[in-house]
Amino acid sequence: MSALTDLLSVDGIRLDVEAEDWRSAVRASGQVLVDEGISTAEYTEAMVRNVEENGPYIVIAPGFALAHTRPFEAVLKTGMSWVRLASPVAFGHETNDPVQLVVGLAAVDSQAHTAALAALAKILADGDNVRALQQATSPGEVLRVLEGESTGADGQGGSRTAAAKDAAPAPSEHKILTVCGNGVGTSLFLKNTLEQVLDRWGWSRQVSVEATDTISAKGKASEAVAILTSQEIARTLGDVGIPVKVVRDFSSTTEVDAVLRDTYDV
Repeated sequence: MSALTDLLSVDGIRLDVEAEDWRSAVRASGQVLVDEGISTAEYTEAMVRNVEENGPYIVIAPGFALAHTRPFEAVLKTGMSWVRLASPVAFGHETNDPVQLVVGLAAVDSQAHTAALAALAKILADGDNVRALQQATSPGEVLRVLEGESTGADGQGGSRTAAAKDAAPAPSEHKILTVCGNGVGTSLFLKNTLEQVLDRWGWSRQVSVEATDTISAKGKASEAVAILTSQEIARTLGDVGIPVKVVRDFSSTTEVDAVLRDTYDV
């Protein structure tokens, strides 16, 4: 078992699910959470409202959406669902549509699922893993991919991050915020990808990363050097007094590497 498969069982994986639009796709992922005793139907509808109110920021990588909302009493325990659609649907995202994979996340707090999202971030950063997940013919096959070791690279990040490590000394005691609507899902996913890049740069001890929500980010901005987030959440934040950097593919260490280079002019 891994941190990820601790929260996702073979019964929580559904393949070739029919969905006519993004609402149906989110509800399909929520129904699996209900079937597995993870959350109630009220949580499913809250996930739909989250997208209606905040936009398609949950589409964090090409073809991939992390459906979730903030913890409340409709969450019975922390867990995940995995729904691969029979046909992709549009969520309205500028670059990552259409979506074929919807992972549902229900969490009792902002900590219980951190390790699982870190594992998922590494898996989806590996193109071979993504292809294996797209081509899997059974829930058991999906689970075997998720339990496996990931290289944690997306094909280009290694050489670029090595060059960055040689190009500039690490800053001292900096903080970067990763931000989403609720602070428990996509912001944690982006935090994990950013930490992978910082590890490769050798900057992990000097730069800390904090995942948070839009409301808290405005109060915490004075403590940080930059915010990394989606286009939709960047619009919501507006001017917070520090650079707000948009990341379109939260699973791409190459893109996050480029954003970090721009932040520090490396």
